[in-house]
Amino acid sequence: MKYQELIQILDTIQHLVFQLPNGQYIPGHFHITEVAKNTKEYIDCGTVQRKEIKATFQIWVADDVEHRLSPKKWKGILEASNKLFQLEELEMEAEYQGETIGKYGLSFNGTFFNLTAKHTDCLAQDKCGIPHVKPKIVIQVGNPSSTCTPGSGCC
Repeated sequence: MKYQELIQILDTIQHLVFQLPNGQYIPGHFHITEVAKNTKEYIDCGTVQRKEIKATFQIWVADDVEHRLSPKKWKGILEASNKLFQLEELEMEAEYQGETIGKYGLSFNGTFFNLTAKHTDCLAQDKCGIPHVKPKIVIQVGNPSSTCTPGSGCC
């Protein structure tokens, strides 16, 4: 989800709810502790130079269970960040503390936000010698409910 889409959604909802990829919900007393513009410049294993720019927000849960961040308040934080960092066209990512800081994509299902799983991948598979995996196909001949025995002609 891009920054602009998030801003529009915040105008339409009453409560902020986040669900993790495993189906668990982040406790409602979370804080948004930062909004950042992250630039990553790197080369892949095929030596192609790459650059990514993302907008990131960090979700933190403290012991103050009475805390509730409103959509309006979060929108204000995002707009203040946008004035500094020009986030309008950027993809949003969320950080949340698990065993370590996890990085997630963001989507909205019409009711609440989903933190979506992100995955690593080789960006230069053609140069690394990684074979293309072909899907395995099961071929069945004859009646699948019958038992094949040698010489029966079913296989």
